[in-house]
Amino acid sequence: MVDEGRRRVVVAHVRPDVEGGRFPAKGIVGRPVRVEADLLADGHDLVTGVLEWQGPDAEGWQAVPLVEDGDDRWHAEFVPDRIGRWRFRIVGWVDRFGTFRRDWAARREAGQLTEADRAAGVALLTDLARGSDDAAAAEALRHWARTLAAAEGLEAASAVVFADELAQAVRRGDPRRFATVLDPPREVVVDPEIALVGAWYEMFPRSASPDPGRPGTLADVVARLDYVAGMGFDVLYLPPIHPIGHTRRKGRNDAPEAGPEDPGSPWAVGSEAGGHDAVDPRLGTLEDFDRLVREAAARGIRVAMDLAFQCSPDHPYVRTHPEWFRHRPDGSIRHAENPPKQYEDIYPLDFETPAWPALWQELKRVVEFWIARGIRIFRVDNPHTKPFPFWEWLIGEIKRRHPDVIFLAEAFTRPKVMYRLAQLGFSQSYTYFTWRHDAREIADYVRELTSPPVVDFFRPNFWPNTPDILARDLREGGRPAFIGRLVLAATLSASYGIYGPAFELMERQPREPGSEEYQDSEKYTVRHWDIGRADSLAPLVARINAIRRENPALADNTSVVFHPLDNPAFIAYSKHDATRSNIILVVVNLDWHRTQAGWVDVQLEAWGWPDDRRYTVHDLLTGARYAWQGRHNYVELNPDRLPAHVFRVEP
Repeated sequence: MVDEGRRRVVVAHVRPDVEGGRFPAKGIVGRPVRVEADLLADGHDLVTGVLEWQGPDAEGWQAVPLVEDGDDRWHAEFVPDRIGRWRFRIVGWVDRFGTFRRDWAARREAGQLTEADRAAGVALLTDLARGSDDAAAAEALRHWARTLAAAEGLEAASAVVFADELAQAVRRGDPRRFATVLDPPREVVVDPEIALVGAWYEMFPRSASPDPGRPGTLADVVARLDYVAGMGFDVLYLPPIHPIGHTRRKGRNDAPEAGPEDPGSPWAVGSEAGGHDAVDPRLGTLEDFDRLVREAAARGIRVAMDLAFQCSPDHPYVRTHPEWFRHRPDGSIRHAENPPKQYEDIYPLDFETPAWPALWQELKRVVEFWIARGIRIFRVDNPHTKPFPFWEWLIGEIKRRHPDVIFLAEAFTRPKVMYRLAQLGFSQSYTYFTWRHDAREIADYVRELTSPPVVDFFRPNFWPNTPDILARDLREGGRPAFIGRLVLAATLSASYGIYGPAFELMERQPREPGSEEYQDSEKYTVRHWDIGRADSLAPLVARINAIRRENPALADNTSVVFHPLDNPAFIAYSKHDATRSNIILVVVNLDWHRTQAGWVDVQLEAWGWPDDRRYTVHDLLTGARYAWQGRHNYVELNPDRLPAHVFRVEP
């Protein structure tokens, strides 16, 4: 038996809604959260409702009326003004007064109004007043009931029925009889802006030395901060800075045996010098790290730490907590592997150990250790190789105490696994962008990421390259490909990153033909980069990041529209801000070797413009301006000059 059979309104198909409320959706502080739902009821009565919400630790609910969009779909918005976990719910009920007004208007139009209709209105207003919890609104409703009863004739009564002041009194005083309340309320984790919008720069500290004769240090990274800031980056991401193990250390180009000068992989964490809460002595000290964080913040840059929850055979955990590792029958500890790849220098942690509670607590301590040193961004290595419950617990625990902390998931794995990690709490995620090459597959993938239900919980971070991925386009397309992929990453996604200086210096020599591994990869050796090289893309990177900062259309992903062309070598898309006062149109020639030309079919309706509108497109890369009109306009791009237009569309 239901608890109240007189609830007639159905609240359905709520957005945002992640797994029926099992997980929170994602929001950004200061940005509207749009909530949508179907509201419907039996029969012909009208329905109405409100969106209610409350912030972190709030007790009461704030409310705003729902707006009908048609076909029983309604929406409303609220703007979270602080980070943390917010809740919202939909309340829907039969709109008795709205139904009465509609029927009054219909009878009046048909000449069928009678005194019985007036009497019904007086009774309705009296009943609403009787049930209202708002004393002032109840008194106002009684006043309007008397006014309706006293009106001279039915025309005068009509003026009362349709008075705006009466409608306002009903909105305040309606007791919402037999209302349906969305239960349980849905949640939204509200993060700082950097969780959605940011330009990331990855750099190996040991390769930051200006002197080819010695490895780099954290002090060298500090000296290079002005270079990073000059390119306009918001986040400096460092691969693991911890001590590196000696046992089974990898050599140059992943050789199974290291030479005496080979530094090893930073992801083989731990040695006699310490583990996950220590700095490799060759890089410096904790005090050097603290200085780096301070100096970066002074330049508007956040430092992101790498969380690589794995150990070298020399990690202190191997000695003090052997129960945290998986052992072979002979008692030896199993190393990591992904056949045919073998990672003899790494021991994975065993999350099925009977001692898992102690392991979880220790890994949480590691995160809190770096938070105490000023870190608020963590890039997590291979999170898909650790249990889902662990991440849900860890991220939940951290964000309860530090709601401004964000986690980026480096999980190049199956789509549903990537999405599950985002649902569990990861703030951002690496994506398949690196392997999307032609116009159709790029557009289809971006549409997937920016459409429900994915858009409600998954925030993409586009990278054209990483230390692990020398993508096909970069290997084969030369300088035009680096420029084109940079433009795509930086304008398709509100968050993007590059692995440098390999990117701006256009490093593209694979270890062997067709390989995604770099020749002389920084993962296994120290490199010296001539960042002052004349052909560096650093000035272009700086220009792209300036364009991102100057154009709010690029600070979101949901407004993206793809514009058809008659030449499949091109891709064209636009983004606009909420008021459509800032519109960016990007056209990229994906043929890195040949000039291409064609006609773009500009979808002017996406901007609310008529098909014959005249406008100017201002290329923010070159400064050139072109007069366009209507939908069909000509584009031509020579990749040897520049493979892309980044237009600001100006009426």
